Amino acid sequence: MKLADSPVTVHQFDEFPFYLKRDDQLHAQFSGNKARKFMPLLDQALPNIQTLICYGSAQANSLYSLAALANLRGWQLEFYVDHVPGWLKQNPNGNYRAALALGAQIIETRTLSDLPPKQYIDQYRHPDSHCLMLEEGGRSPIAKQGVTALANELINWIARQPDQPWRVALPSGTGTTALYLHQTLAPHGIEVVTCPCVGDQDYLLEQFDQLIGQTQPVAHNQTPAERYPTIISPSSKHHFGRLYAEDYRIWRQLRAQTEVEFDLLYDPLMWRLLRHWLPTQPDKSLLYIHQGGLLGNESMLARYQRQFGHSLA
Repeated sequence: MKLADSPVTVHQFDEFPFYLKRDDQLHAQFSGNKARKFMPLLDQALPNIQTLICYGSAQANSLYSLAALANLRGWQLEFYVDHVPGWLKQNPNGNYRAALALGAQIIETRTLSDLPPKQYIDQYRHPDSHCLMLEEGGRSPIAKQGVTALANELINWIARQPDQPWRVALPSGTGTTALYLHQTLAPHGIEVVTCPCVGDQDYLLEQFDQLIGQTQPVAHNQTPAERYPTIISPSSKHHFGRLYAEDYRIWRQLRAQTEVEFDLLYDPLMWRLLRHWLPTQPDKSLLYIHQGGLLGNESMLARYQRQFGHSLA
């Protein structure tokens, strides 16, 4: 199974020309940044593993990616969530529906205890030697191998282009992909730009520091610009998972102008920020990383329709 060398296509959004790394085309079931993060688990022998355990939202992109991974490896996936919304149980769609079809066990901890999913797993599930436990969203040093492979693909592609300064852009949840890209690309003079979609800039910096501490000695003499990707943040609080009419509109504009469907949860905020930030920055060619996650758009679009109806047309 080859999860590498996704194509790069060229587009324009408003007045901004950009290149797009099409990680949405890696594999029909296993694509986007989650495929990059979990890629090492396809290659490792892991003969004793029978059950893959993780937690998060019932509509998370990681749920479907892990269900596909478990199905490919012949493992059982146990995915712990706080709850599954009633409307989603009655009308399964998106990542939830596809994960169930692949045999995932989606376990609601709210019906079992007062503990959130991570604490429930630690206190009651007690994963043993036959289990592989992963943090929410793939925030783990396991991800470094696959993300570094992505970075090397970008370096090789850029080396074949006319000599010019480059920046790579992508949104962040846990920040895992952005940080590991930065660690490989920065020595080559390639800037990585990201934005916090879950929490604020301080939360994202905490995630970065935790990952840095797990994978390499902390270099206290590094400047923030050397240690972290460039972070651009919204001027007001952006609540992860909340529906914003401006996010939907820019998502539609992106699709109309590029003829590419983007993720509806993460990408709109990144593009809203880039639209205002890029004109203030030194000119560099932009290479955007497609996040995959397109199956999740099915449930996101249904939510937008329920909340806004025809007012978004």
